[in-house]
Amino acid sequence: MPPLIAFAGVLGGLAVVRWAYRTALRVNEELEEARRARMAEAMSRSEIPTLRRDPVTGAYRPG
Repeated sequence: MPPLIAFAGVLGGLAVVRWAYRTALRVNEELEEARRARMAEAMSRSEIPTLRRDPVTGAYRPG
């Protein structure tokens, strides 16, 4: 009976390690996706022109 219990413990341990590994991969992929989205958002912000005040009219215009 003890070898059966040890075998079951080893199988259970392997299942936990496999689950933890897959969870770590999934979480890292989600974090990488969020980082890529943040970088893309920062790139799109840099393309937006800034507003400058027109000295003649006093209105703000892109430039």
